[in-house]
Amino acid sequence: FRSNIPHMCGEFWCGWFTHWRDEKWGSADRDRQKKELQWMLENNKSFNLYMFHGGTNFGFYAGANYSDKYEPDVTSYDYDSPLDEAGRPTQKYWDIREMLSRYQPEGTKLIDVPDEIKFIEIPSIKLTQSANLFSNLPEAIKSVQPKPMEAFDQNLGFILYRTKLIGPNSGTLKVTDLNDYGLVYVDGKFIGTIDRTKKENSIVLPKTEVDNPVLEILIEGMGRINFGQQLIDRKGITDRVTLGGVTLMKWEVFTFPMDDGYLSKINYNDNDTVSAPKFFKGFFKLNKTGDTFFDMGKWQKGVVWVNGHNLGRFWNVGPQQRLYCPAPWLKKGENEIIVFELHGKNGEDISSYENMN
Repeated sequence: FRSNIPHMCGEFWCGWFTHWRDEKWGSADRDRQKKELQWMLENNKSFNLYMFHGGTNFGFYAGANYSDKYEPDVTSYDYDSPLDEAGRPTQKYWDIREMLSRYQPEGTKLIDVPDEIKFIEIPSIKLTQSANLFSNLPEAIKSVQPKPMEAFDQNLGFILYRTKLIGPNSGTLKVTDLNDYGLVYVDGKFIGTIDRTKKENSIVLPKTEVDNPVLEILIEGMGRINFGQQLIDRKGITDRVTLGGVTLMKWEVFTFPMDDGYLSKINYNDNDTVSAPKFFKGFFKLNKTGDTFFDMGKWQKGVVWVNGHNLGRFWNVGPQQRLYCPAPWLKKGENEIIVFELHGKNGEDISSYENMN
């Protein structure tokens, strides 16, 4: 260090990212953290706490890392911060506050901590309406070969690729590359998934007696990589699809940015029993509002909207199971909740709680 200039730690990490499939929430070694903060304070160094308040990756804005594999971030950006996802002080906050108080000029009084945030819990919400994604398709786009969603003026959400299998219709289907989570269907029958987090890029299509069956690949674009050599991170199918080594051509493409315009046009009914990606809608009444966490533990993978606000992604691989909803997005009286479930199974009721775990 140069001794004649001020020193500052631009990012003092209070915690760490949490990725889908992690065994536990990201955190930091608190004893080491205290020692490092103590050293900086004793030696008159400046520092920036990253993050002081982590917050939430609402909508589709969660990022991702890439080490030896793709690691998408969960919706929460709690980051083990001094203030938790909802802005409540944690024990880490009180520890840092006490430490800082010892290095203030004599007579300095730290500002008071704001009043506690109001929380509510919502008992069982029934989702009584459903809509099949394949029955609510936007206009098809013709494409000789599949292209990433960015080529279709889309940067977030989901994208569906459809083609007819002319000639051989079974064998190894290879997608180069599939970013990031794909569901494969043949003539409307679900075959399986291709998951980038597992380094998967292929699936075996079973034999069928149907001539020229329809192949469909529905892909969710998850978090974009934040830094490093994989920074250019296109979503959807980035190159080509082969079946038994033969490149498949003549595709129809359907884009699902899942914006207000699309969501407002979905046709719901009460008795759709077809197994497919679905939207589920329900309503609940409140006599007061407050922050809350919606528990998606009974569901598999998808997205939640409350009163038109996208709370973000859920996935049963964890570790996150509850999605944060701030009080201003709720209202007294009737509220609406929509769940898009990729695997089509209704998780039945949804409840909300005061805590994130």
